[in-house]
Amino acid sequence: MDRSGRARTVTATRRPDDPNRELWWAHTGGGGGNFGIVTRYLFRTPGAGGDDPSNLLPKPPTKLRTTFVTWAWADLDLEKFTRLVTNFQRWYEENGDDPRYGSLYSTLHLNTHATGTVSLEARFDGGRSDAGKLIDQYVMAVNEQMGLQPSVEHQEELWLQATIGARYDTGGYDRSKSKSAYIRRAWTPERIAVVHKHLTDQRFDGWGAVDLYSYGGKINTVASDATALPQRDSILKSWISATWKDPALDDQHLNWMREMYRDIFGDTGGVPVPNDDHDGCYINYPDLDMADPRWNTSGVPWQTLYYKDGYRRLQRVKAEWDPRGVFRHPLSVQLP
Repeated sequence: MDRSGRARTVTATRRPDDPNRELWWAHTGGGGGNFGIVTRYLFRTPGAGGDDPSNLLPKPPTKLRTTFVTWAWADLDLEKFTRLVTNFQRWYEENGDDPRYGSLYSTLHLNTHATGTVSLEARFDGGRSDAGKLIDQYVMAVNEQMGLQPSVEHQEELWLQATIGARYDTGGYDRSKSKSAYIRRAWTPERIAVVHKHLTDQRFDGWGAVDLYSYGGKINTVASDATALPQRDSILKSWISATWKDPALDDQHLNWMREMYRDIFGDTGGVPVPNDDHDGCYINYPDLDMADPRWNTSGVPWQTLYYKDGYRRLQRVKAEWDPRGVFRHPLSVQLP
């Protein structure tokens, strides 16, 4: 929308000679309600040529192999919990670039004690002849020196079936709070102990979790300034969340979330400031607390936590494409 308030439709691409390329760049990690309304997406793998759709996007696997590993909270004391989290995180420190595991996507779900379990969910290219062997080795590494025999289940289905058949039902748990952190190296036992303390807090019996998502791979081959999302050398991404039904329980869940997050990152002002250990936050889990000095005492502004050095560039795009500030929200890119 221009300064007169007139809206227009444009196409922005990654092509170097595209006059709208900066608008495209802004939408590669900074476009959520900041610059306008996206009406259409055009996808093409970088370097792909021609007009044949079958050659323009990455080839999916024929099958998806999903493995579910479950440990009972009753079997996890602090020592075993620390070993589990350390095993998982160090595996990605040491094996994140292993091409055999290029298709691996996994999550360690560190749930609250009220759920009864902690679980690992791993998705892998089921079309590989060595898929079973590689995943078994992965599960063994995560469970190493635990002294426990977790429940392990495998599931295989056609990739397309798994993709279009996925459904999500909140079950009425429509109230939620999310926080995030990019993790550059494995957490120390002291930081893991803080996570354990809050997940096992008997005063809190709600549904919450610290989910650790695999990161890196192809993501980390892209330069930090090539897109508006600058985090390009992390090994994991953390999603810290709580969900509940009753509005009367808002304060209970919000306080639990905020206190846990503050304590996890207590050495850096209650937030994961970019340093050797962490690399800020993920804007798709927007969190107003990052802009609240009661919860962010680091001195690092929320804009840096999400966008790092790319924020000024986003502001210039904002000034060109939304000079009236029509598209805005509490964590939107501000006009310069």
